[in-house]
Amino acid sequence: MSSLPPPDPAVLQQAASRLSALATPPGALGRLGELATWFAATQGQVPPPALTQAHLVIFAGDHGIARHGVSAFPPEITAAMVRGFVAGTAGVNALARAHDVRVRVLDISVDDDLDGVPAPVQARKVRRSSGAIHLEDALSDYETQRALSAGRAVAMEEIGAGAPLLMSGDMGIGNTTPAAAMVAAVLGLPASEVVGRGTGVDDLTLSRKERLVQQALTRAGERTQDPVQVLTALGSADLAATTGYLLTAAEVGVPVLLDGLMSVACALVADVMSPGAAAWFQAGHRSTEPAQELALAKMGLEPILDLGMRLGEGSGAVAAVPVLRSAVALLRDVALLDDIAP
Repeated sequence: MSSLPPPDPAVLQQAASRLSALATPPGALGRLGELATWFAATQGQVPPPALTQAHLVIFAGDHGIARHGVSAFPPEITAAMVRGFVAGTAGVNALARAHDVRVRVLDISVDDDLDGVPAPVQARKVRRSSGAIHLEDALSDYETQRALSAGRAVAMEEIGAGAPLLMSGDMGIGNTTPAAAMVAAVLGLPASEVVGRGTGVDDLTLSRKERLVQQALTRAGERTQDPVQVLTALGSADLAATTGYLLTAAEVGVPVLLDGLMSVACALVADVMSPGAAAWFQAGHRSTEPAQELALAKMGLEPILDLGMRLGEGSGAVAAVPVLRSAVALLRDVALLDDIAP
């Protein structure tokens, strides 16, 4: 593990100075001012460049534990939704079109051959489904490294394509279960404090989900002290790929808007693997999952939006893009008070 430097502190100070010099009352921009100075620091210049591009990658995968009654939907929905992303008919596609966000979906561990889906969607596939974490490891050590490497490579591809801002999305029935387990492992918490209703499960299913997550944590034992082993024992291939993607963005110095529980759980693991990575992240929205709230608090991140959303797919992050664009535009384009004062 190695520590990462934060967005340029000198540029952050310059941005704060410009913010205070704008022809606006002191503090009038509120959180928008904070977001603007952060983005300027990630770009290394004041005023920051206009935020004209944003890239979302949806990491899709199935989870063995979904066959054990932890979700309101059957695992087969994962493959159907991947086809929806490709066709551009999912919720996040609609948001992305509205906000000029490029969407890419990748099958990392979908339990389906996805016949007819374009080959690039499956170019990074690690395996079909991940193990049922209450009974077995999600991945082998080799598969974890493959997934991490896949995510790292994808991040570099998106950065190479000119993305100044990245987002990660998720698709996988049952994925709030391993994500909650990951948060519990990193924070040293019992399942009772992290497990939420996911897709809206009833009380009986929630109780079962909590019991299986606790069983998974007990099975993993002391391996929860190692972030890579957390991914192996309790995560999944798609979550490991997301972690690699977020790590690389932070290492290269490209900012990320996080989505809900899945991306935040991966960000938490990434921040343990490379302390300081969280400084390159902003939380797009507040999920309804308790594990997300706990992980964000640990990383010192405050969500931009709080709309009660639990769609996943990267939708909350995409919905926050226009807010960040607004913040950048204000710092760039508002006149300085000294320039207009009589």
